[in-house]
Parts: sequence; C-alpha cells; structure tokens
Amino acid sequence: MGAETESAPVSPLEDPATWTVGLVRRTGFAVRASLGRRDGRATFAVVSTAYFLAYAVGLDHLGLRGGAAGVGSGRSPTVDVAVASDPLALLTRRVAPFQYEPVALVTLGPFEYLFVPVNGALGLGLAALVGVTLAVSVVAWRGPAACRIGAGAGAAAGVPGLLSGFACCGPTLLLVIGVQASAGLLAVMQWFLPLAVLGLVATLLWVGSRVDPAAVG
Repeated sequence: MGAETESAPVSPLEDPATWTVGLVRRTGFAVRASLGRRDGRATFAVVSTAYFLAYAVGLDHLGLRGGAAGVGSGRSPTVDVAVASDPLALLTRRVAPFQYEPVALVTLGPFEYLFVPVNGALGLGLAALVGVTLAVSVVAWRGPAACRIGAGAGAAAGVPGLLSGFACCGPTLLLVIGVQASAGLLAVMQWFLPLAVLGLVATLLWVGSRVDPAAVG
C-alpha cells in the first residue's frame, strides 16, 4: 500500500481542532492499512467473531438446548425459527441495563440462539471495535518500523470489552454467586457499557495514532 504524506504534527494545546482531525485521519489510515493486509483481516475476522460469540454466550442468548438433541444423530441439522407473537412490542423492552427482550428463538441442531435485535447490534459493534483495534495492533507489532507501540496495546483493547460484558452480564453474575445487589450497585453497572465503548474508541485512537503512515507498506 502506498504511503500517505502528513504535515508536521500539531500540538493539541496549540490547535485542538486541527490535532483532533489529524488524529482521526491518522487512525482511519491505520485501520484501512491494517484491513488491507491479510494478517489484519484474519485478526479482525477471528477476534470479532470470537468476541461476538462470547458476548452472546455471556448474555445466555447462545447455548445448547435442553438435552442437546440431534448430537450424533448423523442427520443434517435443521433450522427452526419461533417468533414472538408481538415482536415490535418487545423490541425495546428492557429487562436489565442494556438487556432487552428476545423477539425470536433460532434453533440449529443442538444450538439455540435468542435473537435480540438491540443486544445483537451492541454485540456486533463492540466486536467490530475490539477486532479492528487488535488488527491494527497486530499489523503494527509485525511491522515495528511503522509504529511506536508496546505489546500492551492488544491487552488494552480487551479491557473495555470485558467491562461491556460485565455491564450486560453483571445482574446474572450477582444472582449466581448469591450476592444481594443493591439499587446503587445496579445503577453503577449501567454505566459500564458506555464507558466500555468510550474506552474501545479511545484505545483505537491511541493505537492508530502510534502508526506512522509513511512506514506502513
């Protein structure tokens, strides 16, 4: 990939608007350059898929149905879809902070997935953010001349994702371990998801800002 030319970096104290625009453009180039490489695309695909599946399992939206029927039967798995009687009424009905009512149950062989449009969109967005941040980190790590990033970037990208998982799964976790959750604790937990999104975006901007466009091939 050809290199992009950049003017001398501007201090955020001297011109915050110009610095912010430059940071976003630099990060955008880093994302495009990373997803333009095979290793970057592979990292993005594997990480984002794994994160979304873990997110769905953590919310108890994805799992094995009772008895795991169909396992080892030798027959092709069948797909069954059961839709709620009034899905539009359930679409935005909250059951917990950032958790909504399912509108359909999809069964594929021994697996079942509760389709919750809002949570699905949240999970895909978080998965994409984690995947693209780690893709940029991997490409930068494999081309050290192109960046000034340490090995902690990949780990940093996963922390906001863990916070988002706790935001959605926290009430269930508290119930499982037998802790009586106070209203105050649940109120605090509802802030974890927006903080996680901000953390993911900030991490992506930080990782992208460390990449030197002139040195990325």
